[in-house]
Amino acid sequence: MTLAVRYTAARTLDTAPAALSPPGLGEVELAPAYVGICGTDLHIFHGDMDARVAVPAVLGHEMSGRVVRVGPGVEGWAPGDAVTVMPLRWDGTCPACRSGYQHVCRHLDFIGIDSPGAMQQRWTVPASTLIRLPEALALERAALVEPTAVAVHDVGRAEVAAGEKVVVVGGGPVGILIALVARATGADVRVVELNPHRRLLAGELGLTAWDPAADDVPELVHAWTGEAGADVAFEVSGAAGGVDTAVDVLGVRGRLCLVAIHPRPREVNLHRFFWRELTLVGARLYDRGDFERAVALVADGTIPAERLISKVVPLTQAPAAFEALEGGGDVMKILVDCTTGTEAAQGAAV
Repeated sequence: MTLAVRYTAARTLDTAPAALSPPGLGEVELAPAYVGICGTDLHIFHGDMDARVAVPAVLGHEMSGRVVRVGPGVEGWAPGDAVTVMPLRWDGTCPACRSGYQHVCRHLDFIGIDSPGAMQQRWTVPASTLIRLPEALALERAALVEPTAVAVHDVGRAEVAAGEKVVVVGGGPVGILIALVARATGADVRVVELNPHRRLLAGELGLTAWDPAADDVPELVHAWTGEAGADVAFEVSGAAGGVDTAVDVLGVRGRLCLVAIHPRPREVNLHRFFWRELTLVGARLYDRGDFERAVALVADGTIPAERLISKVVPLTQAPAAFEALEGGGDVMKILVDCTTGTEAAQGAAV
């Protein structure tokens, strides 16, 4: 058996034993070390994804850990290897897969949502999902590789280029990561965020952050860009006001990259799209290249992952951590330590 954090009903999590089977053909058994709690996990916690999630559901997909056992047919991996997981399984036969876009497969299994996730002491996954981590990279920091891969994919989808003016609307973990990846690409970046703690953190990371409640953001962009408007805006807030701001700041032929998952249809100023020949780009998940780039950015310190980690809690305190994140305040990213009270993952690898 393995101890796991499970979603059982809206706003209800428990920590309970879960079944553990030996890894089968092409599978590996992992000992998760750290698992991040993300916005999607909170959506599940709120009951917003009950039509998709089968209860009891083991949560978690932002992780780092080590290989414990390998199943038959697995090559290139050994007990003790440091890994993260690209938590996607696709069918390989749908039109998206045949076109090379497996990450938007029509029948995608997002591991940690559609099937059991990483918030447990032992976790069995297909070997094909593994991404190797450098041994020198601390596993705490490596738990942010997955959200960094999201940011890498988003910046790539928006085709951000060096010298461009970029506005990120929403300064949560993914928004800050997008800003950092865009800056590493050579862009000049501004962040728009209501939460003062997140604005402060952005400033500490060398990013300029504006308060949309106090600042006239379109006017600030107007002055910053010499009246040209931004080249790219990322909508990461998930709010109607965020959509309006992201559209309003764009200059002629600007690109709006939609990152946030909006729970309901939004009104969009289509006249502005017509008048300025704007482009709307959707961005969802990532591919292996995005993950490998994310590992490099976290490992070399371009992404200061440790600065984004607000708290690390043991597995048994994960339910309380969800409530803390829900309350907002001075919290950015909370990690769940799945090793607390267990054997060290590497020592358990036999």
